[in-house]
Amino acid sequence: MQIFQSNKFKKAYKKLHANQRQELNKALEQIISDPEIGEQKKGSLVWLKVHKCKIVNQLTLIGYSVDDDKLTLTFVAIGSHENFYRDLNI
Repeated sequence: MQIFQSNKFKKAYKKLHANQRQELNKALEQIISDPEIGEQKKGSLVWLKVHKCKIVNQLTLIGYSVDDDKLTLTFVAIGSHENFYRDLNI
């Protein structure tokens, strides 16, 4: 399986502190090992899955998409619930 990151994801990841990155990396490993762990969105976001996790006692959403045909996993965005879906202007 190939793993990609969007520019939005890369920028958000760079802004995290070291302890936040460690906890996020654990959540990313869970997603990589089982891509079906996230909740499939509906409507115009049907291409998106979202996994909710706690990072330093704050609820964080990890948005990603899975393409079964090409066996690719793309991490799209990370952030708090506030404006998470609005800012997915892809």
